[in-house]
Amino acid sequence: MTTPITLWLEISHHAAFRVGGWAHVRREPDGAVQGYAGGERRIDAERAALLGLIAALKDTRGAAPVQVRTTSPLVAAIPARLKAAQAGEDAPSENLDLWAQLTTALSATRVEVVAGAAQDRPTVFAAAWAEVGRDRAKDKGNFTAAIPKPNLAKAGVG
Repeated sequence: MTTPITLWLEISHHAAFRVGGWAHVRREPDGAVQGYAGGERRIDAERAALLGLIAALKDTRGAAPVQVRTTSPLVAAIPARLKAAQAGEDAPSENLDLWAQLTTALSATRVEVVAGAAQDRPTVFAAAWAEVGRDRAKDKGNFTAAIPKPNLAKAGVG
């Protein structure tokens, strides 16, 4: 069995300010670790979750299977929502551009989403960086940036 790419993905959304952030930590099958954080202004929670998952799945096309670990109910619900939409039920009516990108990304890679309230170090680390992404987007506007390697060393992945 091929060792999967493991992604810890968290989303942070502030409804009153309509600003969202996301962050993920990614461990490759060879043990290499990388991470990204981002955020956007004037965004709803669903769009933040979709952007986060799309960013996390970037460059996984045709690679090893991917396991996404998250505590976000929005991210966890995405596979079931896509399956229902394919069956003609509960089709998305907003953020169609992102749903299309995500459908393409998911069709190219085997992805398993593991939902839960696990508070392991990588989950807590990603959640903290998602808040940083949200706050930075609120103050400075839309962005995406790599999480610095010295910080990633503290994520507890490896």
